[in-house]
Amino acid sequence: MRLTRCYVPPPLVAESETMLPSGASAHVAKVLRLRAGAELTLFDGRGGEYQATMLALERRGAVRVRIGTHRALEREAPVAITLLQCLVRGERMDLIVQKATELGVAAIVPVDSRHGLVRLEPAAAARRQQHWLAVAIGACEQCGRNRLPELQAVQSFERACEQIEATGAPATGTRLLLDPTGTQSFAQALQVHAAAPRIPQLTLLLGPEGGLSDDERSQAQQHGFAICQLGPRILRAETAPLAALATVQALLGDFGARTTFVHRGDARRSWPGGG
Repeated sequence: MRLTRCYVPPPLVAESETMLPSGASAHVAKVLRLRAGAELTLFDGRGGEYQATMLALERRGAVRVRIGTHRALEREAPVAITLLQCLVRGERMDLIVQKATELGVAAIVPVDSRHGLVRLEPAAAARRQQHWLAVAIGACEQCGRNRLPELQAVQSFERACEQIEATGAPATGTRLLLDPTGTQSFAQALQVHAAAPRIPQLTLLLGPEGGLSDDERSQAQQHGFAICQLGPRILRAETAPLAALATVQALLGDFGARTTFVHRGDARRSWPGGG
């Protein structure tokens, strides 16, 4: 039987006791109605997972657990994908974050764009970032990932493109803008990666409901993005990134097609000025 998985902020320490966070405690005690002796799996986002046993339900609903041994088990994708996703409305953005996490994306950068229908003031943007992080944590708990995707603060379009170069990410050919105006197919663009000796990183940029402006397309190209399209139909803003990620995993990643060509190291990158 599959054990209940809970994220606990780091650090977790083997052979010790700890209290589960309030949200995890409520899920374990009130939703699942688990009791002392129940077996759990804990992870803190740094890699691997821990066996754990519920010891007691204490005052105010807090759950105390005994942390057991650490298991160096990873379920990360073999190709490190950074998703630059222009902001879309409400639950659509939540869906993208959730499913992108399940599909193994290494980093998600929400991007403010000219034709986007969402405008966030700094305080609201910070709240949304924390909300999206919670969505990603829930997706990791469900899908078995033991590392959280890097969830960045909202960036302007120009800054998001500039930071790709600032991090030393590989040059043209590893940065793809998915847009209906593209003449090259996404699959053709990925074949270039399949022929490389290894694929350390792949960056995907996708627009909002209203699409990108001509100036934004030009900016992206100036920063090394090649424009390609997913097919003859125009996909919704929440459909396109998920279709793209599934295609990458099928052709280059852990769906089994091209795993020998990719770099299996830790995909995380540090973004200057990122949240």
